[in-house]
Amino acid sequence: MDQRTPGAPIGVPPQKISSEPPSQNRMAGYGMLLVTTLIWGVNWPMAKHLLQELPPLTMRGLPCVIAATILAGLVLGKGQSLRVPRSEWGRLVLYAALMVGAWMGLMGLTLVHLPASETAILGATIPVWAAGLAWPILGERLSVLRVVAIAMAVGGVVLLMGGDGISVSWDKVPGIIYALTAALSFALGAVLAKRRPLTVRPLVGAVWQIGLGCLPLAVIGILFEHPNFGGVSPLGWSLFAFSVIFQGAIGYACWFGALERLPASIAAVGTLIVPVTGVVASAISLGEPLGIPQIGALLLTVTGVAIAARA
Repeated sequence: MDQRTPGAPIGVPPQKISSEPPSQNRMAGYGMLLVTTLIWGVNWPMAKHLLQELPPLTMRGLPCVIAATILAGLVLGKGQSLRVPRSEWGRLVLYAALMVGAWMGLMGLTLVHLPASETAILGATIPVWAAGLAWPILGERLSVLRVVAIAMAVGGVVLLMGGDGISVSWDKVPGIIYALTAALSFALGAVLAKRRPLTVRPLVGAVWQIGLGCLPLAVIGILFEHPNFGGVSPLGWSLFAFSVIFQGAIGYACWFGALERLPASIAAVGTLIVPVTGVVASAISLGEPLGIPQIGALLLTVTGVAIAARA
């Protein structure tokens, strides 16, 4: 039996009622949420490094196609069906294109132009744009808190455009456009999914959306980017395996496991760990700058997302 959590953040699927004791259930959920956010945060600098060995669409699409296959095996291993009602295929493909295909592809292109830390910050703005899109699409009131959240997110973008000085860093503009387009695309898909949610189990929906969204990226990447798999170093293959096993399979499995055990609002706020982890991990592993623009943008974005979730 599924139920929609009252006041659940936009795009969060229904939660399955579990028969486990509430305290044990919630502790397991917190553990899964922590694993997910740490994995997704650390994945940004890893993806930036892997970009040196594989082109962006191949690097983003192929690991997720393999991860979707692993998750499909997990679903079948639990005795569940991957069947999707015929009436839902149109929505499933649309949500896959907006929340997976466009997101994965455009964020891969973002990494070509921006540091991993700044990519993580811009990617974290999704709930803010979703709060704004909910006004014209869902008729939800554009409250003062939502306006403040949007203003803070815009302020974070402006700080990142300034680079390490006062003048605009124009070489960052393509990456910022890619990232904001990706975040807006995901937010649009999330709002539409709230308006007409899928009825399939969350993990089943994830399998199909990840697979359908990333398969075109992988095919386009292999056909047109001409990746040199033979030239990938052992470290590169290790990072590729991390993307498949941890970022894709374990990350999504733990995310939906957390959603089954925690209120959706707590799970959404918990994802604020992702950009923080991404910024710190990028500074440590890649030596990326961690100055006033990056820290200021991170604080504005995290606060804006927290306000949007509250609103």
